[in-house]
Amino acid sequence: MALLTLMFVVLTACVGENAAEPAKTGAESTSDGTATKTEKPEGDTVKVGILHSLSGTMAISEVSLRNAEMMAIEEINAAGGVLGKQIEPIIEDGASDWPTFAEKAKKLLQSDQVATVFGGWTSASRKAMLPVFEQNNGLLWYPVQYEGMESSPNIMYTGATTNQQIVPAVDWLLENKGKKMFLLGSDYVFPRTANNIIKAQLKAKGGELVGEEYTALGHTDYSTLISKIKAAKPDVVFNTLNGDSNVAFFKQLKDVGITAENLPVLSVSIAEEEIRGIGGDVVAGHYTSWNYYQTLDTAENNDWVANFKAKYGDEVVTDDPIEAAYFAVYLWAAAAEKAGSFDVDAVKEAAKGIEVSAPGGTVKIDGDNQHTYKVVRIGEIREDGLIDEVWNSGETVKPDPYLENYDWAASVKPGE
Repeated sequence: MALLTLMFVVLTACVGENAAEPAKTGAESTSDGTATKTEKPEGDTVKVGILHSLSGTMAISEVSLRNAEMMAIEEINAAGGVLGKQIEPIIEDGASDWPTFAEKAKKLLQSDQVATVFGGWTSASRKAMLPVFEQNNGLLWYPVQYEGMESSPNIMYTGATTNQQIVPAVDWLLENKGKKMFLLGSDYVFPRTANNIIKAQLKAKGGELVGEEYTALGHTDYSTLISKIKAAKPDVVFNTLNGDSNVAFFKQLKDVGITAENLPVLSVSIAEEEIRGIGGDVVAGHYTSWNYYQTLDTAENNDWVANFKAKYGDEVVTDDPIEAAYFAVYLWAAAAEKAGSFDVDAVKEAAKGIEVSAPGGTVKIDGDNQHTYKVVRIGEIREDGLIDEVWNSGETVKPDPYLENYDWAASVKPGE
């Protein structure tokens, strides 16, 4: 059985003895339809929501997150469940459409009255869901790196914030690959905010912005944009494209003779899963910035990778968002056990500073902002589609979503 399952059994035994009895059971709704959660649901199960894009342009990334969450749920259920209850997942498809994410989140909270939701990938989907969770006092576990400048009381962020991915990646590029940078991204909040941060960082660190372009999610014709990149003569491209646009971009880049040797690209939204769709031979030698890679050589990770492949097939891979989606379920379960309740406010309070052992190492929730501590890892893509780490931060980095500890970031405002 997986390492996290074993740790969860121990944690359950420790906190279960002292868990407070709930004051009441069941769930209610207010007259305006907003959900109000009581401490324990009736029956032998507790409902949780899983809300990812199972169709559309983002399905290339998000289907695997659902699989990871389902694996964690099955492991926890096999170990006895949470507070004596089996987890019952309610799965919804956000369909790569942001209003649909908001609609499905509302359904999960108000109609299904789930205890928590695991979901999202793009910041646009998260931004669409955020007011729904805040209005209904729900709790979303968001598993993907993002642009920072946010800390909702109703979201737990298990992916990296900017100072745990983008900022150290820019520093590494400036030191190792050159000063002239071309910024390429999908046209929505994450790439635009991330690039505003990068521009402020370049200005402060002596870098040079030689181009900045955006394309719609799902865009597939990059011939004109690649001509602009060639004309700008950057030392490196910083890529914040999301979804299957990356397939088209990298294949067309290679078709015109641009390779990692003559123009390296560093990406922050493609990992092992997306590389499967692009082709390792197409992106070999290019770089990524994440906090976990499948090639991490520890006994815990090797066991988890083997278990994941045993469940979903030898051809599947693990990656950073998959790992963050997986351990998010364990963090929620551990916090509920510690709280002795599924009540959102009680779980949030119990989650402050809580730790679990994950495939990539110990993860801890920062009680100040509901993000997780992360080791930063720069990786180089191999021809077989896996990623070799070429640099890491050594220690876990405390999340700083508003970049309060970076003087040069003072001009960057939330929502930009």
